[in-house]
Amino acid sequence: MRRNFLKLCSLAGLGVAVPRTLRAADKETPPYEGPYYVVFNASGGWDTTYLMDPKGINEINRLYKEGDILTHGAHKFAPTGKTKDGGMSNEDFYAEFGTELLVVNGLDYSVNNHSPGARYMATGKLDSLAYPTFAALVAACKGPQYPLAYLTFGNYSNTGNLVAMSRVPYLPSLKKVALADHVEGNERSPYHEGFVMDRIEQALARQHQAADSQPRLPRLERAENMLYAAQVSSKALQRVVPHIPASSPKERMSQQAEIALASFKAGVCVSANLTIGQFDSHANNDRDQMKLIPEFLAGIAYFIRRAEELKIREKLVVIIQSEMGRTPDYNKGNGKDHWSIGSALFLGPGIKGNRVIGATDEKQMCKTISAQNLALDEKGIRMRPEHIHEALRQLAGIDQHALAKKFPLGVKPGELLKGLWG
Repeated sequence: MRRNFLKLCSLAGLGVAVPRTLRAADKETPPYEGPYYVVFNASGGWDTTYLMDPKGINEINRLYKEGDILTHGAHKFAPTGKTKDGGMSNEDFYAEFGTELLVVNGLDYSVNNHSPGARYMATGKLDSLAYPTFAALVAACKGPQYPLAYLTFGNYSNTGNLVAMSRVPYLPSLKKVALADHVEGNERSPYHEGFVMDRIEQALARQHQAADSQPRLPRLERAENMLYAAQVSSKALQRVVPHIPASSPKERMSQQAEIALASFKAGVCVSANLTIGQFDSHANNDRDQMKLIPEFLAGIAYFIRRAEELKIREKLVVIIQSEMGRTPDYNKGNGKDHWSIGSALFLGPGIKGNRVIGATDEKQMCKTISAQNLALDEKGIRMRPEHIHEALRQLAGIDQHALAKKFPLGVKPGELLKGLWG
């Protein structure tokens, strides 16, 4: 049975994170209760001028003019209600979330290639393949003992070898993993009766404690730890079952949302990395972006609304990003190519909304800002991903954690963004 559990973990891409040695008391570890960190990735490079950094001049966009740009509080955004292909319009998104939303414009990615850009935006470090994503780092610092501490559905997902990377692609897979002691995840078909499972747990705990006091070969020790880990994790994962919906939504991001939210609510997950792709609109930019941006926003809205229903919305820290922007001009195929200037959005506890930090000029080049007061300043700094990640570490309270210090971002004291979160 435990062998089947581990096999299922492997097939689902599920990693189980446990300490090197375990005790019976580990089964009593309370559920993780937040904050929960979720990163939404628009993989491929979104066109920020069709979302949070509108222009309407110099034919940077062809679907609206400067006079058509809309506002909601401090936010300016492109009108998409009449041009979107399904999904959620900018108008509706800002009406619902604008008061909570912090927008950062004029981010300098320094590169315009997908792989380094995705790595840079995910980790805050451009010149290293070893650094963990923020989602992995925060999971490692706050709850590595939880079986689904770091969930990822794609995009750049490196862990820095700090925490297990968990992949659960479909809701039925989540139920099978959560009910590993049942035939094909069927609640009515357990492999053993309850009293038998209790005896198995007690025997495994005694065996593990006895073995822990004796010298063992590394391979044997690892195998025994994995067996005991399967028992501990299986017990915790059962808490997910009540929060798995009876039917799976059709939208690709909504499917990811249900898996992540069920895991958050059950207290077995700290962070999740969600993604949808195809934003790389080298041809027919306007058509593609008007389909993908609304789909992306609808997925984010779905996630937040479902979190509200599950009564965990106030614990969600939301990061919305992409690895690059699109050029300020069109190519011969009516597409836009890679652009190394972009934007990001944030909301959640500790983040003051209805604010916009940074900007781009009429040629879509980033403007420098003062790190001291975040105002536009010709003598200021070019805001880069490492500045954002240093601030994220501070927001999460892990900037002084030993694991975070193993992966320094190299931000100079004078360049720390003061008051980014308000």
